[in-house]
Amino acid sequence: MVKVCISGYYGFKNFGDEAILSVLVNHLNEHDITVFSVNPEFTSVEYGVKSVKSFDLKKVIQTIRNADIVVSGGGSLLQDVTSLKSLVYYSLIIALGLFFNKKVIIFAQGIGPINNSFAQIIVKNLLRLCSLVTVRDENSFNLLKNWGVDAKLVCDPIYSLDVACQEKSNTVGIQLRDFKTMNYNLLQKLAMLIVTKFTDKKVEIFSLQETQDLELCKKFEAILHSLNTEIQTEIVTDNIIERISKLEYLLAMRFHAILVALKCGVKTCAINYDIKVEKLAQDANLPIISMGANENFEAIYNKLQNLNKEELLRFANSKTFDWTEFDELFAFGFSE
Repeated sequence: MVKVCISGYYGFKNFGDEAILSVLVNHLNEHDITVFSVNPEFTSVEYGVKSVKSFDLKKVIQTIRNADIVVSGGGSLLQDVTSLKSLVYYSLIIALGLFFNKKVIIFAQGIGPINNSFAQIIVKNLLRLCSLVTVRDENSFNLLKNWGVDAKLVCDPIYSLDVACQEKSNTVGIQLRDFKTMNYNLLQKLAMLIVTKFTDKKVEIFSLQETQDLELCKKFEAILHSLNTEIQTEIVTDNIIERISKLEYLLAMRFHAILVALKCGVKTCAINYDIKVEKLAQDANLPIISMGANENFEAIYNKLQNLNKEELLRFANSKTFDWTEFDELFAFGFSE
């Protein structure tokens, strides 16, 4: 049994990151797992693993020192757009793993942007020393290639999540997240699309991270009711995968909401707040709405209607996460 500690954006109850952790824990279930989390109690109960407070550095250092392997990721941990502090923290975890001569795995991360030149140097040199670096997108892969870091391009680990396709209900989902480019014009046009094109359907409004999404979801629900007082709505915060799997249609911002919908054959329209969402939508041939909402919404609706469930499932099933090199590090010894 290998002792492994996992570092990431865990315990914040962000749907995408928690889903990635679920995949990791399920894959490593025969090993001794400790997860660094801002909410160790939640993480321990939710996944049946040991958990240490992310910022309890004494326990973090002790855990890394006693581990065989340190896994950093997934998600976008090594970037300074959100904050330089988070980049410093996740870099410190990697550095500690290397200092104690542990195998360090960078797991399916999106690297960058890193605007601070000193931070670039630190991250570049840390990654060169890791046992395995896997990235989830071509931009990260090309960045690391330019840095002289040997990295492997993999698909998102959520593609390996076991999702049961459910019988479709007469429901349309809308998934929103608060973001710097969010605006009333977009919300109004999305609401108009729903009340004019989906008048016979229940509307489920998905909040995938309560601290970021819930107030925006409530605001959008109010806009819907101002346009149609009879519309049936529900804000969804739990059992996200199961609820998405039963949708007939979904309009979504978050990458992992779109990915789960694809795995369930849900007709989906992407709301493009980030390049990773745009790339996924283009690859899967989904309709895309920009944050400026300048598109012809009639054309968007027609493309959404004409999506084929079998083609969506075929696209999702064509993606297979490659665990080969990852598993090899767990199979053969723990010292270089």
